[in-house]
Amino acid sequence: MEFAPDARTEELAERLHAFMEEHVYPAEPVFAEQVAEARRLGGGWSRPPVTGELKARARALGLWNLFFTGSRGPDEPHGAGLSNLQYAPLAEITGRSPALAPEALNCAAPDTGNMDLLAEFGTPQQRERWLRPLLEGEIRSAFCMTEPDVASSDATNITTRIDRDGDEYVVNGRKWWSSGAMDPNCALLIVMGRTDPDAERHRQQSMVLVPRDTPGVSVRRPLTVMGYDDGPHGGHAEVEFTDVRVGADQLIGEPGSGFAIAQARLGPGRVHHCMRLIGMAERALELMCRRVIDRVAFGGPLARQGVIQEWIAESRVRIEQARLLVLKTAWLMDTVGNRGAHTEIQAIKIVTPLMAEWVIDKSIQAHGAAGLSQDFPLAHLWASARTLRLADGPDEVHRRSLARRELSRYR
Repeated sequence: MEFAPDARTEELAERLHAFMEEHVYPAEPVFAEQVAEARRLGGGWSRPPVTGELKARARALGLWNLFFTGSRGPDEPHGAGLSNLQYAPLAEITGRSPALAPEALNCAAPDTGNMDLLAEFGTPQQRERWLRPLLEGEIRSAFCMTEPDVASSDATNITTRIDRDGDEYVVNGRKWWSSGAMDPNCALLIVMGRTDPDAERHRQQSMVLVPRDTPGVSVRRPLTVMGYDDGPHGGHAEVEFTDVRVGADQLIGEPGSGFAIAQARLGPGRVHHCMRLIGMAERALELMCRRVIDRVAFGGPLARQGVIQEWIAESRVRIEQARLLVLKTAWLMDTVGNRGAHTEIQAIKIVTPLMAEWVIDKSIQAHGAAGLSQDFPLAHLWASARTLRLADGPDEVHRRSLARRELSRYR
């Protein structure tokens, strides 16, 4: 296994680091001010102008769609063509400013997963209508799988109905945690629902493409994440579908393939999340080191305190362990495919959010009450890391699956 970045990755990383230093970090306070002003004027879901400025700069620098490996047609927009192992260190860099950098590069969830889904499973017509404008950054999208009335950690529980009626599908149901759906620029909802309740358990579900302005689509309310509404990033919505009709040509893949498509979508997304989490942990560790060197208490800098030194050392160890496992996972995905990397994908989904949560928590503690305030990004980083212990499957589900896989070797 060779995890050292190749020449192309190093060149992109150098450009991306410069972009972060020159444009992204200085834009963070501007972003906060513009968000506060938009909320004061009642426009909390609109994109702050600085986001558009960063996107234009990133695109001009060739830092655009880095996650996207390509397209099926020669006339369709292409991404950077990077492997998972090449993209992983770049995703980590963007994780240092998760509110700005991923979107600036058009590499923000849930659009990344939706674009991969459309590229792999969409028809030429579906890709032309939806993938092209997503790759161009002209629209946003949402992925509607989780439901409020069932334990959606088991996706076979989903109760939303997608019924065939002649040349149309009719969608009825209620979703929540539909990230991105509050964004005024969200034009597409990818909806997972049940098409055949009598089929085999993992063949009952399908996915359809639903334009957000379709009659019967109702965005009921935004959901907060530990008090944060994530408004400037599209928010998280509860969405109701009442007799929503779309053409039969808006089905993705074959009827009954929804569960398999969802699993294919989530694999690469978990690697993206985990690399960004490592970037978040690195940012927190950097802030902690700077803080404890500068702050004086009990006659000397906090950095002299043994407990602080233990936090710093343990943070470095945990970050390096997590990074190595994520890089191994990315390498396996490139060499043996997502199915062959299934164990490692689940392992990083367990390990990395816990690691980042721990490191960020210690950085908050080292900052004292300031770490809880809006003067530092730590509180929001912690909330994001804690969220990812539930998003894309809770820890317990991944642990259960991993344990079964291990036990199967001895039965």
